[in-house]
Amino acid sequence: AQTDPGVQAASRGAGQPLASVTANNPVGILDFFNDGLDRFQNVEAVSGTDDVGLGPRFNMNQCSICHSQPAIGGTGPASNPEFKAVGNCANGVAQTRADQGVKAVACSTTNTTPSFITANGPTREARFPFFFNANGTVNTANPNGGVESLFTVSGRPDGATNCSLTQPSFAAAAAANNLIFRIPTPLFGTGLLENLDDSTLLINRNKNLANNLGIAGDFNRSGNDNTISRFGWKAQNKSLHIFAGEAYNVEMGITNLIMPNERALPGEDGNGGTGGTGLPASCLNLGLNGYPEDSNNPGTTGTATLDDASAFANFMRLLAPPAAGGVILNGVAVTAASIANGKSLFSSVGCATCHNSTLGNTQPSNVTPGLGGAAVNAFTDLEFHHMGTVLNDN
Repeated sequence: AQTDPGVQAASRGAGQPLASVTANNPVGILDFFNDGLDRFQNVEAVSGTDDVGLGPRFNMNQCSICHSQPAIGGTGPASNPEFKAVGNCANGVAQTRADQGVKAVACSTTNTTPSFITANGPTREARFPFFFNANGTVNTANPNGGVESLFTVSGRPDGATNCSLTQPSFAAAAAANNLIFRIPTPLFGTGLLENLDDSTLLINRNKNLANNLGIAGDFNRSGNDNTISRFGWKAQNKSLHIFAGEAYNVEMGITNLIMPNERALPGEDGNGGTGGTGLPASCLNLGLNGYPEDSNNPGTTGTATLDDASAFANFMRLLAPPAAGGVILNGVAVTAASIANGKSLFSSVGCATCHNSTLGNTQPSNVTPGLGGAAVNAFTDLEFHHMGTVLNDN
């Protein structure tokens, strides 16, 4: 039987900047990458003097905690950090990188660990496909689909003692089969995906349609300019900048220049005809600095002038794709012939019709030369597909 070889080793170069960034071309670009890498690892707090704005609802308190395997910018680690989030806030809360895993992120007096978050299971984001009726049944005529944040800041001693919030009804959703998940996607090479022009993607789609398997997909498009969007749960985000701002708000509850308003849960926000009126006043402006909680920094110089969301976008944009290489299976190198056989099967059964080994080359870049004229060997078509009733997430 086949054996899962495990995640790719970091020795293949994952987590490194593009070669032109390493060469600091243009001058100063390496500073932007390193600044973004540094901020990507910062631990966010509810209030204080730095890195504040966490919550009121959140999934975790640090970008890199969910994007760390096999290197910073990757996916969730084998040991699930969300499983360690709930603890005794009487001992304080995690404020520094060194403290992560030692102090609680969410208070055990106000939070429990959802059943689908396990010690060695995947790092997960949860959604309910449909809203519930008042009697607790699922209303399949009322789509939801919004992120149901795992934890609340209620009870944390750093500014949320008067904010009383309950977690979503995960147990009821699981019992009703009204629960879907996403895991963190690796961010390596996403700057290349961002720098593909629409015509290249459209030409690639037309090529894909010439198949005998009945496979077809389509693009999501920006509601602003109708160009092809390509990041997020349903490829709803046009750029890495928007993607970063959305993640900062949705995953950590931190308002920013792109997403400047505090986020309530679906239904709590009045969506779905639920009558919700948003977050209670006692849970607003917990950082005491006003909104947005993440903004630019007038009076500073260099990379310090940037807001965090812009710095995150720079880090993602400048990350190199992992280099191709050999495969180690159970400690033994897989032969080139076996890899070639797998590649042939991958195409013959139809996988490559959607998971294209290459999308073409990127357009010229005004950011760094490494983003321009580069082959995008991403094994994706950047389209979304109807996957049938069994895999349909509604």
